[in-house]
Amino acid sequence: MLNQYVLRTQQLLQAPAAPTELYPEDSLINWINQGRGQLAGEGKCIRNLGTVTTVIGQRNYNFADIDFGASATTGIAGAINVRSIQVHRGAGLRWVNARGWTWFNFYNMSNITPQEGEPVEWAQLAQGTTGSFYIDPPPDNTYVLECDCVCQPIDLLDDTTVEAIPYLWTDAVAYFAAYLAFLSAQSPARQNDASRMFEHYTEFVSRARQFATPDVNSTMYPQQKDPAQLAKLGLSPKNAASGG
Repeated sequence: MLNQYVLRTQQLLQAPAAPTELYPEDSLINWINQGRGQLAGEGKCIRNLGTVTTVIGQRNYNFADIDFGASATTGIAGAINVRSIQVHRGAGLRWVNARGWTWFNFYNMSNITPQEGEPVEWAQLAQGTTGSFYIDPPPDNTYVLECDCVCQPIDLLDDTTVEAIPYLWTDAVAYFAAYLAFLSAQSPARQNDASRMFEHYTEFVSRARQFATPDVNSTMYPQQKDPAQLAKLGLSPKNAASGG
């Protein structure tokens, strides 16, 4: 996949008959991987279930503790954020309620005599790839937590590296890489080219979400617009017919 990204980015940056390469391939690969990371965060397109085994009495866990399997096989470097948590119970799962950190800190952490038990609530504290979350009550045993996560991909090192970003989002990567390449030129003309590439990138990310979202339960993904939002705000769509 890396070779395809490099070729496509080169095609966006210069004419095929250009006598010399305008941008070194190493730079293109760095921009491609940076674009992939940004895309994974914006598109939330890498979703996976990871597990954490709790430690008795320990409330806090880092995203780095979440196990997604071997990164060389999954293409996943780690979690960007945790959407939900369930705890394994017997042959099934039990929901762990999510709370905002301020609420969780006030009602759960402010307790001088916490009673250990099975986790029933959780809240995220630190953000991004170095993020963390806390559970309550402190576990009285070792439990396996199943975390629904938005993930970041590993860097592509060569054409054999596993690509975790799914199609159709992969079509947007070269545009972000070209955007970064034009920014590096630091000239007014290239700045305009960079803006144009970023517009194309945004368009392809939006199209990928539109095409990948099923018609049934179409609001299940956070990037989808609420179809009733205008009505809730008391507004009318721009193309709404006016009364005569």
